[in-house]
Amino acid sequence: MTAFHEITSGLRFPEGPIAMPDGSIILVEIERGTLTRVAADGKQTIIAKLGGGPNGAAMGPNGKIYVCNNGGFKYVEARGLLIPSGTPDDYSGGRIERVNLATGKVERVYDRCGDFPLRGPNDIVFDKAGGMYFTDYGKEAPRTRDKSGFYYAAPDGSKIVECYYGSLGYNGIGLSPDEQTIYCAETASGRLIAFDLAGPGEIRRQGGRFPGRVIASMKGQPLEMFDSLAVAASGRVCVATLIDPGITSIAPDGAYHKVETPDVFTTNIVFGGQDMQDAWVTCSGTGTLYKMRWPRPGLRLNFAA
Repeated sequence: MTAFHEITSGLRFPEGPIAMPDGSIILVEIERGTLTRVAADGKQTIIAKLGGGPNGAAMGPNGKIYVCNNGGFKYVEARGLLIPSGTPDDYSGGRIERVNLATGKVERVYDRCGDFPLRGPNDIVFDKAGGMYFTDYGKEAPRTRDKSGFYYAAPDGSKIVECYYGSLGYNGIGLSPDEQTIYCAETASGRLIAFDLAGPGEIRRQGGRFPGRVIASMKGQPLEMFDSLAVAASGRVCVATLIDPGITSIAPDGAYHKVETPDVFTTNIVFGGQDMQDAWVTCSGTGTLYKMRWPRPGLRLNFAA
């Protein structure tokens, strides 16, 4: 297994890591409902209390952090792991929130698209134009689950459009280096799907019912499911992989290999550091943030601090 250095533990289902210039990581704690800063020495400081289930997070063009809030999960604790388990009785609705890092002030930016409420926003990425793509994973009940999709929205709350809707559960989302392609990771199927873009928030449709392309599939490997992701400078998509855990590095042509990780709920990865080869990985079941060296540079995100 690749060498991992533990930065901190005791987090309550961490996700959505953002690499900061001072070596700290800002992340969400989904179960605790907070946006939290983890210093390079592991010290934890709560920036804001959001409630619900803050999930993906990204730095926006105005220096504020945008958070996908899924409205909350139920949890069980078993075998030393914190495990999400369905929709809670106090589900507070899906929304996109904006956090002022200096004050901790939380603002709601979106909680619906037209007539349809957001159900479980999950992951987010900004393009060079300053717009944000985000997935809505949906919510589950004992005998039903929402369909899922992804959206494009202005950070000031003025416009939101549905790009595609109909998946069984889009989770991670990321842009190719040239921003001509958007990638979505579908959790239960273990598929990475690419959508070609005609412009900001506009899928290129070339006929047929489904506009996406399946880049890679874990079909035949039922113990591998996809969570959130980061894109490398080379264009490879690095997807956090659940159950048989790791970071699955997928080339645009579908070839892939996996770096094993120590937590069955390995949920996300972010790149940073001067050479963009430092990688931080959220291991959510055990509440641990790890750091490792990645063999090649990650893609520097738009509006990174």
